[in-house]
Amino acid sequence: MESFVSLNLGLARPEIFLAAAGLFLLVCGAWGGDRSTRLIGWASVAALVIAILLTVTDGASGLAFNGLFVADGFAAFAKILSFGAAAVAIIVALDQMARDGVVRFELPLLMLLASLGMALMISANDLISLYVGLELQSLALYVVAAIRRDTVRSTEAGLKYFVLGALSSGMLLYGASLIYGFSGSTSFAVLANTLSGEPSLGLIVGLVFLCAGLSFKISAVPFHMWTPDVYEGAPTPITAFFAAAPKVAAIALFARVLIGPFGDMVGQWQQIIIVVSVLSMVLGAVAAIAQKNIKRLMAYSSIGNVGYALVGLASGTIDGVSGLLTYMAIYVVMTIGAFAVIMAMRRQGEGVEEISDLAGLSRSQPGLAYALAIFMFSMAGIPPFAGFFGKLFVFMAAINAGLYVLAVIGVLTSVISAFYYIRIIKVMFFDQATTPFDRVPGTLRLVLVASVAIITFGFLAGAPFFDLSAAAAGSLFAG
Repeated sequence: MESFVSLNLGLARPEIFLAAAGLFLLVCGAWGGDRSTRLIGWASVAALVIAILLTVTDGASGLAFNGLFVADGFAAFAKILSFGAAAVAIIVALDQMARDGVVRFELPLLMLLASLGMALMISANDLISLYVGLELQSLALYVVAAIRRDTVRSTEAGLKYFVLGALSSGMLLYGASLIYGFSGSTSFAVLANTLSGEPSLGLIVGLVFLCAGLSFKISAVPFHMWTPDVYEGAPTPITAFFAAAPKVAAIALFARVLIGPFGDMVGQWQQIIIVVSVLSMVLGAVAAIAQKNIKRLMAYSSIGNVGYALVGLASGTIDGVSGLLTYMAIYVVMTIGAFAVIMAMRRQGEGVEEISDLAGLSRSQPGLAYALAIFMFSMAGIPPFAGFFGKLFVFMAAINAGLYVLAVIGVLTSVISAFYYIRIIKVMFFDQATTPFDRVPGTLRLVLVASVAIITFGFLAGAPFFDLSAAAAGSLFAG
């Protein structure tokens, strides 16, 4: 009885519910086949919405599963972002994949199971539970990337993601084994108490490998090599999912690992994060300039955005983590909105992905063009759009932490990246087109309207949201 009580199952209600829903829907899919795809898809969305409600209404903090799982404000904030992004990705994927003739019940189910893995990652309080959550997410994503088995590009994307993902998992496990060997524990709580003195060289090497494995999951440089090919090769709705929900979960896990058990080693890991952040911002700004495919451009943009988010983490302060959460929330909305525009870009029923194909968008679909322009201005960090405030908070956190050079590099790379964002706007509004664009489906239209409203007018409700992110960051440091 004592063992059962120590599990404290009530703290993991969203995860338990998602696991039960996933198993039930798996049986339904096996029974109904592909004709049940839409039913399973909307049931998956409903499950994620219920998981959000459970996360919001619970509000309890503490440890579960004998200390392997932690529930706090930080986890709740990140889970709500991940579940919301996953739900929207499933909604747009159902219609988009059906239009492309790809109707498979496994798709929404795998996205649901990946969301369960994300939740376990965010609440991980031990190196073992960290790895279990990470692999649950990754295994589902490997299959989702190659869901279009009849196309070479999708199969190649899944294979590259799998091979490089396996490599990163090996690096992460090697780092975890070194940390266990030199500290004697895998528990975050025990590590936080035992690593207060001068760390050994083996422990530092283990931390480096752990950071390398986690950097792959957020596609930070120099572990970004899979990102452009997978983003381009995977179906666009899947790419939108990759760019949003898993990124939030992985970067939240990154913050929990570094601030929690290794909080006293900030002098060691801060150097790693600064280097990774600078490399990601610079590569994301420079490499995207030469891209002709808009999905590859968004891949490099995603790499750059991860670099900006890591600026907040590099500060190692509550303000920095609060800025990180704020930036990721804004990033999710911008990314899903931009990919919704890419999904809506069709001529005579065929999707287009080249930047040059955007020519004439403002004439045949002006609403679509203005929506993409808003997302591009926001990603460039131009006020008064939400992206400006996201960058402002992480840069201010870096300045307050004395990381002046890092903040300056962030501003300079933002200026460089503005070139390719504005180039897209120029193509849409000033280049001539020969064939008009198709009408935007109703589902994508709703996603676009909601995204544009948040990015444009989000600052009006900024104060309560910033208070929430600050409280979430505070709970991470309090733990």
